[in-house]
Amino acid sequence: MTPGHAADQTQTRFWNTWNATHRENGVVEVSRRQAQVVTDWLTATGRRDLEILEVGCGACWFAPDLMRFGRYTGTDLSDEVLDRARMRYPGASFIAGDFGTLEFHAGHYDVIVSLEVLSHVADQDAFIAKMARLLKPGGMLLLATQNKPALLRNTIPPPQPGQLRRWVDARELRALVEPHLAVETIFSVTPQFNRGILRVINSHKLNAIAGRVAPPLVALSKRLQERAGLGWTLMMRAQKR
Repeated sequence: MTPGHAADQTQTRFWNTWNATHRENGVVEVSRRQAQVVTDWLTATGRRDLEILEVGCGACWFAPDLMRFGRYTGTDLSDEVLDRARMRYPGASFIAGDFGTLEFHAGHYDVIVSLEVLSHVADQDAFIAKMARLLKPGGMLLLATQNKPALLRNTIPPPQPGQLRRWVDARELRALVEPHLAVETIFSVTPQFNRGILRVINSHKLNAIAGRVAPPLVALSKRLQERAGLGWTLMMRAQKR
């Protein structure tokens, strides 16, 4: 959530339930791929002393990996989920509440990570602007969000009470971020479809068979779809000027 759009209890209840159901019991391929990209970006810095803030950390499944790169703070609406995370990860800091109304020190963080949060925010410009304010000069925003062109090619259940939804495409994401940060790269990853010809091309059964016969073809198919902007996720790295 963002300034002027404080989260209500319906949203808090939804995300407590969603995270307990979908993330505390395991992480899906889409999330694992997002984590891999972010981890690669962090590894490339060569640093292990970073001040890291994860906005929308949910069930905090990514916290142990991020903690390898420095001091970690996670924040999320899911107060009940964060209570359990504090017991699992005593070396991390967790702040429950609406990111838009919580107080953080401006210019404090080397890195802000946000995975699949942007599309659930009422005021996306204010959300990006606040993260930009919290970064040090030269700090990085590492963001993953649902890729609208890909999700429109899927059948997605309608939003539930307390679940906001506003997907963006790569052009819209760049337009949101560029007034606040210098965008270094945007690309899509993890093609995933549940209808149409793309469902057939990406079926686990077909790819398992093809993977045994001609593994390079499976990898090539995924790369081509990602380059065509058909990955489920948009990955973006941006830097504070």
